[in-house]
Amino acid sequence: MTTSPQSLNRRQLLALATAAGVGSPLPALAQSKYPGGKPVTVVVPFAAGGTTDILGRLMARHLGTRLGGTVIVDNKAGAGGGIGAAVVAKAPADGYTLLMGTIGTHSINQFLYKKLAYDPARDFAPLGLVAKVPNVLVVHPSQPYKTVKELIAYAKAHPGKVTYASAGNGTSIHLAGALFEQMAQVDMVHVPYKGSAPAIADLLAGQTSCSFDNLPSAMPHIKSGALRAIAVTGSARFPSLPQLPTIAESGLPGYDATSWFGLWAPAATPPELVARLNAEINQILNQAEVRQQMLEQGAEAAPGTPQQFSSFIQAEAAKWSKVVQTANVQLD
Repeated sequence: MTTSPQSLNRRQLLALATAAGVGSPLPALAQSKYPGGKPVTVVVPFAAGGTTDILGRLMARHLGTRLGGTVIVDNKAGAGGGIGAAVVAKAPADGYTLLMGTIGTHSINQFLYKKLAYDPARDFAPLGLVAKVPNVLVVHPSQPYKTVKELIAYAKAHPGKVTYASAGNGTSIHLAGALFEQMAQVDMVHVPYKGSAPAIADLLAGQTSCSFDNLPSAMPHIKSGALRAIAVTGSARFPSLPQLPTIAESGLPGYDATSWFGLWAPAATPPELVARLNAEINQILNQAEVRQQMLEQGAEAAPGTPQQFSSFIQAEAAKWSKVVQTANVQLD
């Protein structure tokens, strides 16, 4: 789906990014003129406290150190991440406004919304995949079900009584729930919020029954016992929670819903800045302490080239377009 705007420079860009990853020098222009004393803004298109925000702030802190300048985070929530994404799409292509985007902003929203204020392929230059994150099915401790099979049985016996909170209509959390409903053949009620943090806040208060939340934002509440984790949504168990089964092995074979997060710049960003930023992102993600910190929070670092990221986005778009169509989810 997404193609790097610098298509004429693909080989050069790949070579630069690959070389930078093993410590080779970058172009003098990228080194000498950027960031140039001007603050870099990372737009997070969801509310503070959610997984996108957690990862965005982590990357911003390390980018600031590596670039030798100030990198700030600006939360612009709404429309399943679409408001913040549109801001970056329309920003000057000078490397000073970046997007901490998601599976939603670049592989799902185009199939959900009749109109988008941005084009996920045309308006952005992919910088790099940052992390892959399995969602986790968490429930309020007052709920009677403790396994996937028990939840399915309860939902079938009480149609419309089980509510699941999400970070917003069309987000990966929403579609993970929609996929669960579809495969389990149950009737649950979706309750959308403007971000994962407010969704989890109401779940903690017992206002909703459960959530298919991103693991990093749910992890503290799982560890504290405030929420009961039932299963992870990925195809394999998560390393830091080996005792927690997958939904697939718990009664829904073939179920797989993994979220992911990455960084983008506006489409016309110069190739040397794309290469510079990709190299810095990879250097950060290859740090042992960063990888461990992400793992503890429920995310797996995923360094790579802009071209690899583009191919990955295309594959994800193909997968989730089918899920959206089958689930019959359509937003204005």
